[in-house]
Amino acid sequence: MSDIRRLYVRKKEGFRQGEESLTRQLREVLGDRISDSAIYHRYDVDGLTDEDYEKAVATVFSEPPVDDTETALPKGDLVLGVEFLPGQYDQRADSAEQCLAIVTGKDGARVRCALVYAFHGHFEKGDREKIVKFLVNPVESREASLAPAETLDLPIEDPKPVPVVEGLRNLDDKGMDDLISSMGLAMSHEDLAMIRDYFRDEEKRDPTVTEIRVLDTYWSDHCRHTTFSTKLTDIDVEEGAFTAPISKALREYEETRIHIYGKDTKRPVTLMDMATAAVKALRKEGKLDNLDASEEVNACTIKVKIDTVNGSEDWLLLFKNETHNHPTEIEPFGGAATCLGGCIRDPLSGRSYVYQAMRVTGAGDPRTPLSETLPGKLPQRKITIEAAKGYSSYGNQIGLATGEVKEYYHPGFIAKRMEIGAVVAAAPADHVIRLTPQPGDVVILVGGRTGRDGMGGATGSSKELNTESIETCGAEVQKGNPLTERKIQCLFRRGEVTRLIKRCNDFGAGGVSVAVGELTDGL
Repeated sequence: MSDIRRLYVRKKEGFRQGEESLTRQLREVLGDRISDSAIYHRYDVDGLTDEDYEKAVATVFSEPPVDDTETALPKGDLVLGVEFLPGQYDQRADSAEQCLAIVTGKDGARVRCALVYAFHGHFEKGDREKIVKFLVNPVESREASLAPAETLDLPIEDPKPVPVVEGLRNLDDKGMDDLISSMGLAMSHEDLAMIRDYFRDEEKRDPTVTEIRVLDTYWSDHCRHTTFSTKLTDIDVEEGAFTAPISKALREYEETRIHIYGKDTKRPVTLMDMATAAVKALRKEGKLDNLDASEEVNACTIKVKIDTVNGSEDWLLLFKNETHNHPTEIEPFGGAATCLGGCIRDPLSGRSYVYQAMRVTGAGDPRTPLSETLPGKLPQRKITIEAAKGYSSYGNQIGLATGEVKEYYHPGFIAKRMEIGAVVAAAPADHVIRLTPQPGDVVILVGGRTGRDGMGGATGSSKELNTESIETCGAEVQKGNPLTERKIQCLFRRGEVTRLIKRCNDFGAGGVSVAVGELTDGL
């Protein structure tokens, strides 16, 4: 085996549209001080013989008709590298390692990737910092060293015993507020007070950090929709252009509540009840006979008849939509990519095949000068362009057609990005078996490995963004793995597989604490 090898790959002339686009964008920041840009994919490779490495250069790391390769550090008036933060999932490196295993017939090769930029021009003091700020999103990446790699090992610490939150049972109001702040919890003061009282009176001990984190995730607004479930006691419709239609809709909702629950109902008024009242009314009137109701917490499912070459067949039609506003705001590419990927997961866990999608977005003016970017925010241009790249990248790799894309631009979206994804799916009805889980049933987690990315995503999405969010939310946006999700889609098209499943749930931002817990009450 050889030492670590380093390879730089750049597009040939005629295929350098990305470099030309980057130069144009940087001229908005630097003016004519920058003349041109060069973009290299850098690969650090370990675990290959000389013969295997030479074969891989032209088959795995580059495409000879469109790529040039070199081993020396690129030259330029300003050269810098960008790499993912340690522990972040790197799809390029993962795919390269899988390809190397196929080409060589052996496991064990390791790959680390980075982007190296070589700029030419006449730069002034401070220009380097401006370029780094433009290229590096601290949520997911950092500036990479240009020195030769000494090791490809990631620093891994031995796990320490799970610490106990000492003294939580005896905290007063100020102490609880301080704990919420120091641990960065999404839960409310009242939530923590309930936990304190429970461990003091029932468990007779202080909770561990793990217990607090699991509860913080499971009780987060992202997972439990606490905002939508908040009791509304006083509702005022403010004066404006939409006062009349909103007031009319509110009156219709009040009439519908009486129709559903009766005049003397004690059921609280909530946004969730408003959102579901129409469906409940239709169901009560017997107009939703085709709704496929079940205990599974997945996508909305409707029973339909489909004309096929074999005649009329019973199928299930599923649809789902979700927002990824928070993740796309702080890490546009990954946030928009996993908006689509996460949207697919729900009907996929319903054992269906997703075949159609829609995307709706909201942003500020992307033509706003970068110098006018608000503190703690990414430029609207970067959010808009990178989010479009992320969504299309995921959709193209998983093979999903997006028939409608609608982008809205308004100053109000500067406060927070809007990123909505919606999908439609279908499956033969006889492919789906729904049974109640029993003691002794096996719980299996199926999917791809991820890095540290995604940790705290549910609670992060439940908190208010502030000027520090970009610096402190580094692990909260998960890196998508569309190729693995595509494999699961193909697997779930096989009836002999899906009929083995009693109940299925998608593994979302809430992680194990939500995905497994929602399978059945016993968990």
